[in-house]
Amino acid sequence: MRPEVVRIGQIGLYVRDLEASRAFYEGLLGFVVVAERPGELYLRGYEERAWSLFLKEAPEPGVMWIGYKVASEADLDRVLDLAREHGLPAREEEAFERPRMVRIQDPFGYPVVFYFRDQKHERLLQAYHRYRGPGVLRIDHANVFTPRVAETLAFYREALGFRLTEYTEDDEGRLWAAWVHRKGNVHDLAFTNGEGPRLHHFAYWLPDPMSVIRAADILAGAMATDRIERGPGRHGISNAMFLYLRDPDGHRIELYTSDYLTVDPDLEPVRWSLNDPRRQTLWGHRTPKSWFLEGSQVEAFGGGFVPTEPPELEGLPEHVI
Repeated sequence: MRPEVVRIGQIGLYVRDLEASRAFYEGLLGFVVVAERPGELYLRGYEERAWSLFLKEAPEPGVMWIGYKVASEADLDRVLDLAREHGLPAREEEAFERPRMVRIQDPFGYPVVFYFRDQKHERLLQAYHRYRGPGVLRIDHANVFTPRVAETLAFYREALGFRLTEYTEDDEGRLWAAWVHRKGNVHDLAFTNGEGPRLHHFAYWLPDPMSVIRAADILAGAMATDRIERGPGRHGISNAMFLYLRDPDGHRIELYTSDYLTVDPDLEPVRWSLNDPRRQTLWGHRTPKSWFLEGSQVEAFGGGFVPTEPPELEGLPEHVI
Protein backbone atom coordinates (compact mmCIF):
# COMPACT_ATOMS: atom_id res chain seq x y z
CA MET A 1 0.00 0.00 0.00
CA ARG A 2 1.53 3.31 -1.04
CA PRO A 3 1.62 6.35 1.27
CA GLU A 4 -1.22 8.84 0.94
CA VAL A 5 0.28 12.23 0.22
CA VAL A 6 -2.14 15.07 1.01
CA ARG A 7 -0.28 18.09 -0.38
CA ILE A 8 3.01 19.92 -0.49
CA GLY A 9 3.63 21.29 3.00
CA GLN A 10 7.08 22.81 3.39
CA ILE A 11 10.29 23.97 1.77
CA GLY A 12 13.66 24.13 3.51
CA LEU A 13 16.33 26.45 2.14
CA TYR A 14 19.93 27.20 3.02
CA VAL A 15 20.68 30.93 2.84
CA ARG A 16 23.92 32.83 3.36
CA ASP A 17 22.57 35.85 5.21
CA LEU A 18 19.50 35.19 7.35
CA GLU A 19 18.81 38.89 7.97
CA ALA A 20 18.86 39.65 4.25
CA SER A 21 16.47 36.75 3.65
CA ARG A 22 14.23 37.93 6.48
CA ALA A 23 14.10 41.42 4.98
CA PHE A 24 12.96 39.89 1.69
CA TYR A 25 10.43 37.31 2.92
CA GLU A 26 9.04 39.11 5.96
CA GLY A 27 9.83 42.72 5.11
CA LEU A 28 8.83 42.85 1.43
CA LEU A 29 6.52 39.86 0.95
CA GLY A 30 4.88 39.92 4.37
CA PHE A 31 5.46 36.33 5.47
CA VAL A 32 4.55 35.71 9.12
CA VAL A 33 7.42 34.70 11.42
CA VAL A 34 6.45 31.64 13.47
CA ALA A 35 9.76 31.33 15.31
CA GLU A 36 13.35 32.45 15.16
CA ARG A 37 16.20 30.40 16.59
CA PRO A 38 19.96 30.92 16.20
CA GLY A 39 20.64 30.73 12.47
CA GLU A 40 17.08 29.61 11.70
CA LEU A 41 13.80 31.24 10.69
CA TYR A 42 10.35 29.61 10.36
CA LEU A 43 7.70 31.37 8.28
CA ARG A 44 4.09 30.89 7.16
CA GLY A 45 1.38 32.51 5.08
CA TYR A 46 -1.79 34.01 6.54
CA GLU A 47 -3.95 30.98 5.77
CA GLU A 48 -1.49 28.46 7.21
CA ARG A 49 -1.72 27.19 10.77
CA ALA A 50 1.86 25.88 10.75
CA TRP A 51 5.17 27.00 9.27
CA SER A 52 5.84 26.12 5.65
CA LEU A 53 9.13 27.88 4.87
CA PHE A 54 12.30 27.09 6.81
CA LEU A 55 15.41 29.21 6.27
CA LYS A 56 18.73 28.08 7.71
CA GLU A 57 21.92 30.12 7.53
CA ALA A 58 24.77 28.26 5.82
CA PRO A 59 27.99 29.01 3.91
CA GLU A 60 26.41 28.00 0.61
CA PRO A 61 22.80 28.36 -0.58
CA GLY A 62 20.79 25.33 -1.56
CA VAL A 63 17.68 23.27 -0.92
CA MET A 64 17.46 21.24 2.28
CA TRP A 65 14.29 19.41 1.24
CA ILE A 66 10.85 19.57 -0.31
CA GLY A 67 8.24 18.39 2.21
CA TYR A 68 4.83 16.76 1.91
CA LYS A 69 2.03 16.34 4.42
CA VAL A 70 0.65 12.79 4.58
CA ALA A 71 -2.74 11.60 5.81
CA SER A 72 -1.63 9.68 8.92
CA GLU A 73 1.28 8.44 11.02
CA ALA A 74 0.89 5.07 9.30
CA ASP A 75 1.72 6.73 6.01
CA LEU A 76 5.17 7.60 7.36
CA ASP A 77 5.75 3.88 7.89
CA ARG A 78 4.61 3.33 4.32
CA VAL A 79 7.21 5.85 3.13
CA LEU A 80 9.87 3.77 4.89
CA ASP A 81 8.50 0.64 3.20
CA LEU A 82 8.59 2.43 -0.15
CA ALA A 83 12.22 3.44 0.41
CA ARG A 84 13.17 -0.16 1.21
CA GLU A 85 11.29 -1.44 -1.84
CA HIS A 86 13.13 0.95 -4.16
CA GLY A 87 16.50 0.84 -2.37
CA LEU A 88 16.39 4.52 -1.47
CA PRO A 89 18.31 6.18 1.38
CA ALA A 90 15.87 6.91 4.22
CA ARG A 91 15.87 7.98 7.85
CA GLU A 92 13.57 9.36 10.49
CA GLU A 93 14.13 12.97 11.56
CA GLU A 94 12.45 15.62 13.64
CA ALA A 95 12.24 19.35 13.08
CA PHE A 96 10.96 22.31 15.02
CA GLU A 97 7.26 21.62 15.70
CA ARG A 98 7.48 18.47 13.52
CA PRO A 99 8.08 15.58 15.97
CA ARG A 100 8.44 12.94 13.28
CA MET A 101 9.47 13.25 9.67
CA VAL A 102 10.71 10.62 7.24
CA ARG A 103 13.41 11.80 4.85
CA ILE A 104 14.31 10.02 1.64
CA GLN A 105 16.49 10.76 -1.36
CA ASP A 106 14.28 9.89 -4.31
CA PRO A 107 15.69 7.91 -7.29
CA PHE A 108 16.60 11.16 -9.06
CA GLY A 109 18.47 12.80 -6.20
CA TYR A 110 15.84 15.12 -4.70
CA PRO A 111 15.73 15.36 -0.90
CA VAL A 112 12.13 14.77 0.18
CA VAL A 113 10.57 14.71 3.65
CA PHE A 114 7.13 13.52 4.71
CA TYR A 115 5.34 14.47 7.95
CA PHE A 116 1.93 14.25 9.59
CA ARG A 117 1.94 15.96 12.98
CA ASP A 118 2.77 19.65 13.34
CA GLN A 119 2.21 22.42 15.86
CA LYS A 120 -0.83 24.58 15.06
CA HIS A 121 -0.74 28.36 15.53
CA GLU A 122 -3.29 31.15 15.70
CA ARG A 123 -5.66 31.34 12.74
CA LEU A 124 -4.89 34.51 10.77
CA LEU A 125 -6.92 34.05 7.59
CA GLN A 126 -9.54 36.63 8.58
CA ALA A 127 -7.19 38.89 10.52
CA TYR A 128 -7.07 41.19 7.50
CA HIS A 129 -5.82 44.11 9.57
CA ARG A 130 -2.58 42.17 10.09
CA TYR A 131 -1.90 41.43 6.42
CA ARG A 132 1.30 42.91 5.02
CA GLY A 133 2.83 42.82 1.58
CA PRO A 134 0.67 41.21 -1.12
CA GLY A 135 -1.01 38.89 1.42
CA VAL A 136 0.82 35.58 0.93
CA LEU A 137 -1.63 32.84 1.97
CA ARG A 138 -0.14 29.36 1.63
CA ILE A 139 2.46 27.21 -0.07
CA ASP A 140 1.17 25.90 -3.39
CA HIS A 141 3.80 23.91 -5.30
CA ALA A 142 7.40 23.26 -6.22
CA ASN A 143 8.95 22.84 -9.64
CA VAL A 144 12.17 20.91 -10.20
CA PHE A 145 14.68 20.61 -13.02
CA THR A 146 15.16 16.95 -13.98
CA PRO A 147 17.32 15.47 -16.74
CA ARG A 148 14.73 12.68 -17.25
CA VAL A 149 11.20 14.07 -17.10
CA ALA A 150 9.39 10.89 -18.20
CA GLU A 151 11.13 8.68 -15.62
CA THR A 152 10.62 11.16 -12.80
CA LEU A 153 6.95 11.54 -13.67
CA ALA A 154 6.45 7.77 -13.74
CA PHE A 155 7.92 7.33 -10.25
CA TYR A 156 5.81 10.04 -8.63
CA ARG A 157 2.65 8.73 -10.31
CA GLU A 158 3.20 5.06 -9.54
CA ALA A 159 4.93 5.18 -6.15
CA LEU A 160 3.26 8.25 -4.59
CA GLY A 161 -0.04 8.56 -6.43
CA PHE A 162 0.44 11.97 -8.01
CA ARG A 163 -1.99 12.74 -10.86
CA LEU A 164 -1.06 14.38 -14.16
CA THR A 165 -2.87 17.60 -15.12
CA GLU A 166 -0.83 19.20 -17.91
CA TYR A 167 2.28 18.35 -19.91
CA THR A 168 4.53 19.68 -22.66
CA GLU A 169 5.84 17.57 -25.51
CA ASP A 170 7.52 18.21 -28.83
CA ASP A 171 6.44 17.11 -32.31
CA GLU A 172 8.26 13.80 -31.79
CA GLY A 173 6.22 13.01 -28.70
CA ARG A 174 9.08 13.56 -26.25
CA LEU A 175 8.06 14.81 -22.81
CA TRP A 176 9.68 18.12 -21.76
CA ALA A 177 7.65 19.04 -18.69
CA ALA A 178 4.79 17.72 -16.55
CA TRP A 179 2.51 19.08 -13.80
CA VAL A 180 1.17 16.72 -11.11
CA HIS A 181 -1.01 17.18 -8.06
CA ARG A 182 -2.40 15.64 -4.89
CA LYS A 183 -4.48 18.47 -3.40
CA GLY A 184 -6.85 19.12 -6.29
CA ASN A 185 -5.51 22.15 -8.11
CA VAL A 186 -3.11 22.12 -11.06
CA HIS A 187 -0.01 20.99 -9.20
CA ASP A 188 1.85 20.29 -6.03
CA LEU A 189 4.94 19.42 -8.07
CA ALA A 190 6.16 20.01 -11.60
CA PHE A 191 9.03 18.52 -13.59
CA THR A 192 10.94 20.64 -16.10
CA ASN A 193 13.58 19.35 -18.49
CA GLY A 194 16.98 20.69 -17.48
CA GLU A 195 20.24 20.13 -15.67
CA GLY A 196 19.37 18.44 -12.40
CA PRO A 197 18.54 17.55 -9.78
CA ARG A 198 17.87 21.21 -8.91
CA LEU A 199 14.93 23.21 -7.65
CA HIS A 200 13.49 25.48 -10.31
CA HIS A 201 11.12 27.35 -7.98
CA PHE A 202 8.66 27.08 -5.13
CA ALA A 203 5.35 28.94 -5.13
CA TYR A 204 2.96 30.62 -2.71
CA TRP A 205 -0.71 31.31 -3.32
CA LEU A 206 -2.01 34.88 -3.30
CA PRO A 207 -5.64 35.90 -2.73
CA ASP A 208 -6.38 37.19 -6.25
CA PRO A 209 -4.79 38.56 -9.45
CA MET A 210 -4.63 42.12 -8.08
CA SER A 211 -2.39 40.82 -5.29
CA VAL A 212 0.14 39.83 -7.96
CA ILE A 213 0.10 43.41 -9.24
CA ARG A 214 0.41 44.68 -5.68
CA ALA A 215 3.51 42.53 -5.16
CA ALA A 216 5.14 44.13 -8.20
CA ASP A 217 4.17 47.59 -6.94
CA ILE A 218 5.67 46.84 -3.51
CA LEU A 219 8.97 45.82 -5.07
CA ALA A 220 8.93 48.93 -7.26
CA GLY A 221 8.23 51.16 -4.28
CA ALA A 222 11.08 49.54 -2.35
CA MET A 223 13.46 50.09 -5.31
CA ALA A 224 13.82 46.31 -5.51
CA THR A 225 12.68 45.61 -9.07
CA ASP A 226 15.94 43.73 -9.64
CA ARG A 227 14.24 40.94 -7.67
CA ILE A 228 11.63 40.54 -10.46
CA GLU A 229 12.70 37.94 -13.00
CA ARG A 230 9.47 37.40 -14.94
CA GLY A 231 5.92 38.76 -15.00
CA PRO A 232 3.40 39.76 -13.88
CA GLY A 233 1.53 37.62 -16.37
CA ARG A 234 -0.85 34.73 -16.93
CA HIS A 235 0.40 31.24 -17.68
CA GLY A 236 -1.10 29.20 -20.49
CA ILE A 237 -0.26 26.09 -18.49
CA SER A 238 -2.37 26.24 -15.29
CA ASN A 239 -4.15 29.48 -16.39
CA ALA A 240 -2.70 31.06 -13.23
CA MET A 241 -1.52 34.61 -12.68
CA PHE A 242 2.16 34.75 -11.71
CA LEU A 243 5.15 36.80 -10.69
CA TYR A 244 8.61 35.22 -10.42
CA LEU A 245 11.11 36.70 -7.98
CA ARG A 246 14.67 35.88 -6.97
CA ASP A 247 15.55 36.08 -3.28
CA PRO A 248 18.93 37.36 -2.00
CA ASP A 249 20.52 33.93 -2.66
CA GLY A 250 18.98 33.49 -6.10
CA HIS A 251 16.30 31.02 -4.99
CA ARG A 252 13.30 31.51 -7.25
CA ILE A 253 9.87 32.05 -5.67
CA GLU A 254 6.66 32.34 -7.65
CA LEU A 255 3.68 34.32 -6.40
CA TYR A 256 0.73 32.43 -7.88
CA THR A 257 -3.07 32.51 -7.99
CA SER A 258 -6.25 31.62 -9.90
CA ASP A 259 -5.60 28.22 -11.42
CA TYR A 260 -8.41 25.64 -11.65
CA LEU A 261 -9.96 22.58 -9.97
CA THR A 262 -8.60 19.11 -10.86
CA VAL A 263 -10.32 16.76 -8.39
CA ASP A 264 -12.33 14.73 -10.93
CA PRO A 265 -10.74 11.27 -11.27
CA ASP A 266 -11.44 11.21 -15.02
CA LEU A 267 -9.82 14.60 -15.67
CA GLU A 268 -8.02 14.54 -19.01
CA PRO A 269 -4.50 16.02 -18.92
CA VAL A 270 -3.93 19.05 -21.15
CA ARG A 271 -1.23 18.71 -23.81
CA TRP A 272 0.88 21.71 -24.83
CA SER A 273 3.24 21.88 -27.79
CA LEU A 274 6.79 22.78 -26.79
CA ASN A 275 6.91 25.80 -29.10
CA ASP A 276 3.44 27.16 -28.42
CA PRO A 277 4.21 30.66 -27.04
CA ARG A 278 0.92 30.65 -25.07
CA ARG A 279 2.25 27.77 -22.98
CA GLN A 280 4.74 29.97 -21.14
CA THR A 281 2.61 33.12 -21.04
CA LEU A 282 -0.92 33.08 -22.38
CA TRP A 283 -0.46 36.64 -23.63
CA GLY A 284 2.58 35.62 -25.71
CA HIS A 285 5.32 37.45 -23.79
CA ARG A 286 8.78 35.99 -24.15
CA THR A 287 10.45 34.24 -21.22
CA PRO A 288 13.99 35.14 -20.05
CA LYS A 289 16.66 32.53 -20.71
CA SER A 290 17.57 32.46 -17.01
CA TRP A 291 14.17 30.89 -16.30
CA PHE A 292 15.19 27.82 -18.33
CA LEU A 293 18.78 27.55 -17.10
CA GLU A 294 19.14 28.69 -13.48
CA GLY A 295 18.08 26.82 -10.35
CA SER A 296 19.03 25.91 -6.78
CA GLN A 297 21.23 22.95 -5.93
CA VAL A 298 19.78 20.26 -3.64
CA GLU A 299 21.27 18.63 -0.57
CA ALA A 300 22.63 15.08 -0.72
CA PHE A 301 21.53 12.51 1.86
CA GLY A 302 24.95 12.35 3.51
CA GLY A 303 25.69 16.08 3.28
CA GLY A 304 26.97 18.37 0.59
CA PHE A 305 25.02 18.80 -2.63
CA VAL A 306 23.98 16.32 -5.30
CA PRO A 307 26.07 16.53 -8.50
CA THR A 308 23.95 17.53 -11.45
CA GLU A 309 23.57 15.84 -14.83
CA PRO A 310 22.80 17.38 -18.22
CA PRO A 311 19.30 16.82 -19.58
CA GLU A 312 18.51 14.07 -22.06
CA LEU A 313 16.69 16.60 -24.25
CA GLU A 314 18.82 19.48 -25.49
CA GLY A 315 17.81 22.95 -26.55
CA LEU A 316 15.41 25.67 -25.48
CA PRO A 317 11.88 26.43 -26.63
CA GLU A 318 11.28 29.24 -29.10
CA HIS A 319 10.15 32.64 -27.84
CA VAL A 320 13.00 33.03 -25.33
CA ILE A 321 14.50 36.43 -24.59
